[in-house]
Order: sequence, then structure tokens, then C-alpha cells
Amino acid sequence: MLSRRGAQSSPATGFTREFKDYRHYTPREDYRAIDWRLYARLDKLFVRLYEETQELNLHLMVDTSASMARPYGSKRVQALRFAVALAYLGLAAQQRVSLYSLGSTVRQELPPLRGQGNIEKILNAASRLPFAGVTDLERAFSDFHPTRQRYGVIFVISDFFGQDVAAAPAAVKRAAAWPGECHFLQILHPDERQPMLEGEVELDEVETGERRRFWLTKRDVQRYTESFDAFCDTLSRECAGHRIDFLQCGSEEPFEQSFLDLLNRSRAMAGA
Repeated sequence: MLSRRGAQSSPATGFTREFKDYRHYTPREDYRAIDWRLYARLDKLFVRLYEETQELNLHLMVDTSASMARPYGSKRVQALRFAVALAYLGLAAQQRVSLYSLGSTVRQELPPLRGQGNIEKILNAASRLPFAGVTDLERAFSDFHPTRQRYGVIFVISDFFGQDVAAAPAAVKRAAAWPGECHFLQILHPDERQPMLEGEVELDEVETGERRRFWLTKRDVQRYTESFDAFCDTLSRECAGHRIDFLQCGSEEPFEQSFLDLLNRSRAMAGA
């Protein structure tokens, strides 16, 4: 489905040369650039122009913290669906695909893979990802260095629940320094925004193991929902301010339409 193939135009130094156009030859130019076949037809001297191209890399970063799997396992399933589907499109287009896990830091789960036959390796690696522990967005984003590889497209699939909600702007700023086209896909369960809780409740923090007992009123739940919406709005605005695409997706939403929406927002993947 991808109309673009592995070799893409980029601001970086290319590794191949592809024909782009012709222009008239001038005496100071290297005569070896002359297209003699065209001269034989037109009796005029033209030189061939080339465009430097570089192989496009697809970086897929999946949040593997505990909040992506508990208490709503559908978040984990939805995140892996996106990761595998994007990986398949990249491999089919002869792009180099890399899979990373995101938690207290970022870890590369597989070396860059190329070719449709490697989808089984992606599936196996994705199925083995351990969803546990905490998320440290700022540290993880600081540890991620796509500049060591070639220019690419980066997808971060996460709920973006870090250790501190106030850390989100700093984490976005870190991601803005990555070279390439960056997308944030936030996976949420509807109960995370508006929990069906009232009265005396005991809550477990799934990432840290902390347990607290509360007495919640309807007003308390409303204030929580307002704070949750403010967090998501801040994350969206920070992404827009740093030219990072941001898309929120419910874990209970139909995957197919959400995936098409994501592809339509990616310049490099728009041919899918």
C-alpha cells in the first residue's frame, strides 16, 4: 500500500543518486556529465541532474509500562496492533523498521529489519514485550538517539502517564530534537478519563505499587476528569507547538478506522 519505497529524499547526505532532470551544459562543467544519447537526438548538450536520496527508517516505540496493561488490557492490545500494522507497512515498502520498548528508559528490541519476510520477527518480539514497571518519559526520550541512524519516521505509542504529569512538556521538547517526522499516539481507556467510582475506594498505583484509600464524591470525580482533560490538552498543545503530530485513540475504538486516521496524518506513510 505504501507508494513510497525505502529510498526517500531527505535533508541528510544521501547514499544513492537518482535521476531528477536535465539542464543545458556550460563549458566549465565536467564533460562526463553530458548525456550523449540526448545530444545525438537533439544536437544540443545537456547534463543529467541527480537527487541524493536516503533510505527511510521507521522507528516504533511502544510504552511497556504497567499502566498499558493493567487494569485495562485492551490498551496493550491496541498498542501492539498499531505497532505491528505500521511495521508491516514499513517492511512491505522496503523501509528499515526498528522496534523499541519504552519504560524507565528506551530499549531497542530488534536491530533494524528490512523486507516483508521479517514480519514474523516483529510479531515474536512484540508478543514477548514485558508490560511492567514505570514510565520515565523525559529520561527515555533523552536516551533515544535516532541521529545515530538515518533520517526516519518515529511513532511513539503510549498513554504518556509518566511519573509526574508536569514532566510531559519537557519530554515533548526532548522529542522535538529528534530528526525526522514524529508522531505521538496516545492510547486511553474511557474509564481512565471518567472512572465509575464513588464512596470509599482503595486504589493501587499499578506502576509503583503504591496503595491509597479515598472517599470520593461525584464532585471529586468531576474534578479528576477536568484535571485529566487538562493533562491531555497540555500534551496536545505542546506537540503542536513543536510540530509533533498528536492523535488520541481509545482502546475500545475500532482499530481499522483509527489506523487509517493515523496514516492520513503521516506525510511519509500517506501512500498507505
